[in-house]
Amino acid sequence: MGVRMRESTLRFYKERLLCVLVEIQRRLNEPLPLADLARVAGLSTHHFHHVFSGLLGESLHAHIRRLRLERAAGRLKLSRLSVLQIALEAGYETHEAFTRAFRASFGCSPSQFRQRHSYPAQLAAACGVHYDHPARVRNFRIARFAIKTMNVTIKYLHPMRVAFMRHVGPYDQVGATWDRLLMFLGKEGWLGGQNQFIGICHDDPAVTPTDKVRYDACVTVDGDFRPTGEVSVQIIDGGDYAVLPHFGPYEKLGQSYAKLLGQWLPRSGRTLRVTPCFDVYMNSPENTEPADLITDIYAPLEKP
Repeated sequence: MGVRMRESTLRFYKERLLCVLVEIQRRLNEPLPLADLARVAGLSTHHFHHVFSGLLGESLHAHIRRLRLERAAGRLKLSRLSVLQIALEAGYETHEAFTRAFRASFGCSPSQFRQRHSYPAQLAAACGVHYDHPARVRNFRIARFAIKTMNVTIKYLHPMRVAFMRHVGPYDQVGATWDRLLMFLGKEGWLGGQNQFIGICHDDPAVTPTDKVRYDACVTVDGDFRPTGEVSVQIIDGGDYAVLPHFGPYEKLGQSYAKLLGQWLPRSGRTLRVTPCFDVYMNSPENTEPADLITDIYAPLEKP
């Protein structure tokens, strides 16, 4: 794939995220729903967060929180607003919560900062974007990962028919859903040597409240399987997928997603389809140490 294609793809993603960064600065006083910002970027909510984290080197939540704290530091030096007023504007419900967050970021209390420090006060940011007037947010630095060491391959998949059970709630509690699904399929004789075990997380646990995260525990089945009770059937779309192996605990899958979607993808010359990513579990947590788990991440790609 040509250098010009890769550069144009990277520019395409940077331009989309630059629009998001301007929107965040413009609406910093307001709630900033993930869906609204994803719409500005022209990406699905799930894909958007990983692209944002990978390109900027910080999560969307951390970015917004940092900008609000930087703005609060400016308010402390340049206004006579009370610490409580500034805390409320920054999105904190109490003086105490704001003070804890401020001290953790700036190394002193808000009152001490007001007395001792100069303005502007900026917190460390790999992307180089700080609190400013929206019109002056013109560029950002891309976080750097070792792209050449990322073992990404592109695979073409035929559509896959899967039996699945949906879990809604904390991601670390999906084991109970898997147990019920596998017990049912085992009793009915649907488990054999050819099944693939797949997880589809429709929501990103990093940005979606844990009690609302939707996750499908899936096992491939043939056309003879019929849905019954809480076990349903869906088709995972075929087509091109970018595949990245993840080695280690499931809790760190988000880091691999950020590298794949936020670092490899913008330089690949390819764009995402608006369908969910999914994980294929190559070994079982029942008999494998967390450090030895292997998970293949599949990201759906548009045709070149």
